Amino acid sequence: MIKAITFDLDGVYFPNGKNNFIKALGDYGISEEAAKGVFLKSDQMNKLYKTGQMTDDEFWAWAKGQWNSDLTPKEIVALLISGYDVDERVIKTIKELKNEGYKTLICSNNFSARVNGLQQRFRFLDDFDAAVFSYQVGAVKPSEIIFKELIMKSEVEAPEIIFSDDNPDNLAGAKNLGISTFIYKDFDKFISALGLLGVKV
Repeated sequence: MIKAITFDLDGVYFPNGKNNFIKALGDYGISEEAAKGVFLKSDQMNKLYKTGQMTDDEFWAWAKGQWNSDLTPKEIVALLISGYDVDERVIKTIKELKNEGYKTLICSNNFSARVNGLQQRFRFLDDFDAAVFSYQVGAVKPSEIIFKELIMKSEVEAPEIIFSDDNPDNLAGAKNLGISTFIYKDFDKFISALGLLGVKV
């Protein structure tokens, strides 16, 4: 029996943030290629910053240097946060699930400046019973480390948790631990998949 449902942040709860940030950087003379190279593809982001091995100040000072930007690290982070909005359908679904007695969870490869900035702006963590972020546990999806933390914080058994991701590779660690998984395609298909797994939504 399913007792907890995990939601992704980028592309689901917050549908457009990354793309808006990359476009906004273009207004400051930073090419799309350069923006993506640092923000999406760099080892500094994916192996160090998202695992807590670089601080906010260290990463954004490095990014500023890579972009040769006149923006300060604080201004870059503010630009990032300003580009986010929420999907009201997702928020409504989360509240409905909680009313039905399900726990709502987050499991996200993420970094502190974004999480803290979005929490200050949207109070999004208030919608969830538990949240696990890669920078807090020192590991990113699909590592079993982050999913073990998710199971512990959820206070339910692994098979009672649903986890989906648009990257099939990210499912492996969860699946190995017995978490119920499927590939995320879009929100409507996500809702349909929940129904097929017996979730009342």
